[in-house]
Amino acid sequence: MAKLKTKIKAEPSLAQIGKLVAEYRGQKWALIPLFQVMQDEFGYIPPESIDLIAKALGLFPVQVQGVISFYAQLYTKPQGRNVVRVCRGTACHVRGGKTILKLAKQYLGLEEGETTPDYEYTLETVACIGVCALAPNIVIGTTTYGHMNPKKVAQLLGERKGRE
Repeated sequence: MAKLKTKIKAEPSLAQIGKLVAEYRGQKWALIPLFQVMQDEFGYIPPESIDLIAKALGLFPVQVQGVISFYAQLYTKPQGRNVVRVCRGTACHVRGGKTILKLAKQYLGLEEGETTPDYEYTLETVACIGVCALAPNIVIGTTTYGHMNPKKVAQLLGERKGRE
């Protein structure tokens, strides 16, 4: 199995947020690209940035927040360096996805939507990953692991237990 990434996301300062936002000033169309840059830089969209973004792009804060809340892949809370997504699609469900999710919860010590205190892992479920032929699936970061079974989950996530 591939080694999990360990890139540490920076804790943003208002100066850093302001610098990113300034690059998109007056460009309403750039709202989502700005969100993507912020998440790449910080790992999430800091809530304190919403008013700054709205003012810089000529939007109302509620419009900015509305876009964030519409897209499931936009976050206003810090996420783990390793976001673990377990598929809940039909093919994955039929092929044991419920067990895979149960094991992921057990190994990570998390419920859906939670992040470990050390920000190493976040556990999410998704409606469908889109690779049903490889069901059941887990995605960690941008890497998809298919044909998951209890042994593979243990190999992928089990080492975490030994580090604590």
